[in-house]
Amino acid sequence: MIKIGYHASHEQFKPSALLKNVQLAEEAGFNASLSSDHFAPWSLEQGESGFAWSWLGAAMQATNLSFGIVNAPGQRYHPAIIAQAAATLSEMFPERFWVAMGSGQYINEQITGEPWPVKQDRNARLKECVDIIRALWAGETVTHHGLVKVEEAYLFTRPAVAPQIVGAAITEETARWVGGWADALITVSKPPKEMKKMVDAFREGGGEGKPMYLKVQLSYADDEKQALQGAHEQWRSNIFPSAVLSDLRTAKQLQQASMFVREQDLRDHVRISSEPNQHLEWLQQDLELGFTQLMLHNVNLQHERFIEVFGERVVPQLLRK
Repeated sequence: MIKIGYHASHEQFKPSALLKNVQLAEEAGFNASLSSDHFAPWSLEQGESGFAWSWLGAAMQATNLSFGIVNAPGQRYHPAIIAQAAATLSEMFPERFWVAMGSGQYINEQITGEPWPVKQDRNARLKECVDIIRALWAGETVTHHGLVKVEEAYLFTRPAVAPQIVGAAITEETARWVGGWADALITVSKPPKEMKKMVDAFREGGGEGKPMYLKVQLSYADDEKQALQGAHEQWRSNIFPSAVLSDLRTAKQLQQASMFVREQDLRDHVRISSEPNQHLEWLQQDLELGFTQLMLHNVNLQHERFIEVFGERVVPQLLRK
């Protein structure tokens, strides 16, 4: 089943506004949602960062959408706590929730005061966390002494069906790695040739036949200038390579790093157009690559207009596929 989702960006909106937006999205015909999970925004201009896990309870009660969240267990979050949080949501809202797991960014994780491991160690820590979470969902009592520590943890409340663990990947190398252990892949939109390489890497790594989800970074407004300006204002600090985004410490640093990013530079990273048909064409190409869930993130702040127009002219066309 194809799902077209609304991305709830906690870095850009207050939780109360996002709750309203997911309700509007469901009314407009969207049938899914994806939530970010940040402690800090990507820039001071974004200026928000609500706690996604408490918001999810409200959002899932207020709608019938399926929900996913992108999470980084191991430093800011202990894996047993994430296992409990996800199990609770899945028990309350059966088969409507999944969690994508990645190695995280320093901008969120540095608040613990713990050292920030190199990427290889972050990956190893992530895999330990995934194994711990799955064991807890399976009803095991877990004691583990490794890059994370667990002492006799047991989940007393578990769902009848455990949620999917989706591997979050931005690079081909990571996509190939998560293919071996994740239930599905989630990545971010790129030009078609690069997307094809991500898909091939995931499948080569063991992901053949597994679902693939895509977070689509786009900017829609009623005219091209507004779409471009809105993308530049809100998202220019989030276009850098994975190694940069993962290792900078603060929103202020990311904002300073983006000082010389031009408006036109955003076109290589965000799908910018005032034409709904152009967005529809791009999204159809994603479906042809094998993605079954497209989570649409309008990176500018005109979300009510985006939801209205896409609900009328884009989402129905995609769901007919």
